[in-house]
Amino acid sequence: MKALILSGGKGTRLRPLTHTGAKQLVPVANKPILWYGIEAIVAAGITDIGIIISPETGKEIQAITGNGERFGAKITYILQEQPLGLAHAVKVAQPFLENFPFIMYLGDNLIQDSLDIFLAEFAKEHLDALILLRTVSNPTAFGVAEVDEKGRVLQLVEKPKNPPSNLALVGIYFFSSAIHGAIASIQPSARGELEITDAIQALIDREKPVEALQLQGWWLDTGKKDDLLEANRIILDTCLQIAVDGQVDAQSQVSGRVQIGANSKIINSTIRGPVIIGNDCHIENCFIGPYTSIADRVTLIEADIEHSVILQEAKVSGIHQRIVDSAIGQRAKLEIAPQRPKALRFLIGDDSHIELV
Repeated sequence: MKALILSGGKGTRLRPLTHTGAKQLVPVANKPILWYGIEAIVAAGITDIGIIISPETGKEIQAITGNGERFGAKITYILQEQPLGLAHAVKVAQPFLENFPFIMYLGDNLIQDSLDIFLAEFAKEHLDALILLRTVSNPTAFGVAEVDEKGRVLQLVEKPKNPPSNLALVGIYFFSSAIHGAIASIQPSARGELEITDAIQALIDREKPVEALQLQGWWLDTGKKDDLLEANRIILDTCLQIAVDGQVDAQSQVSGRVQIGANSKIINSTIRGPVIIGNDCHIENCFIGPYTSIADRVTLIEADIEHSVILQEAKVSGIHQRIVDSAIGQRAKLEIAPQRPKALRFLIGDDSHIELV
């Protein structure tokens, strides 16, 4: 069994954070989104992993993620020159996948469920495709499956105007080598892409065994700022371990589940968890409220922040209004000007320098 993680794409919905980097490397609880998928795959016993990368962000993903040693895996990087669809990515990866069954995992997805139970069902039933589904309130925004009472997939429809169900396709699939023939038989869609839903439909039309299972836990697609913040909240709520490796002075108060990295200094500040603070941070005269992630080498002085994600080397100083529901990019600077607005909500890209007037 092999794994194929798709980590291309331009991340347009997370701009400006992704103007200068890959969306799959944006951190959730100070860990790149991509790494959660790798860890879940390795936990299911699959260690031979291919990662689809794009020309724009591939080198950065390779540099940060490495050869897989940190995860106990072997990672092979596969370049997809143009974003021509999920099925096209599988086609490009066929020399790596060979005739092995594989899991395909979209790199910006997070799920709570373990993959083991799905992998066991896929193997036990000798399926050619197993798709994962989750009920959603807005099925017109997703690929949707129609499933019979036995879990067999009858039909897949991409973003239907009249959905046959409220069961959305999660970006995780299990395939046998039969998917390669199905991909070879389909044509590009109206948007010029080879759609994986069309390839799965080709298997269904050939009466190949295609089944679906529903997730029991949460599923998060981190493609937008609010989704990213919600993912950060849930991961901090469910996974954060208390650890204080930095320095906290006597004037500071730290309560709840808080993780503070090595060489970080907390001076005259209040930290209320769940909060994660990276290494080499300087936090002075601040209130850091719940569901905040602060990456390495961040400087916060006289700031009041809650339910936000602050990326590496950002600097926030002298902001005397509470910053909430915000994502602040790498090396961004946020400081006060003589006059201040009444409310603040931010999505700030890397290397920005903003003065509030």
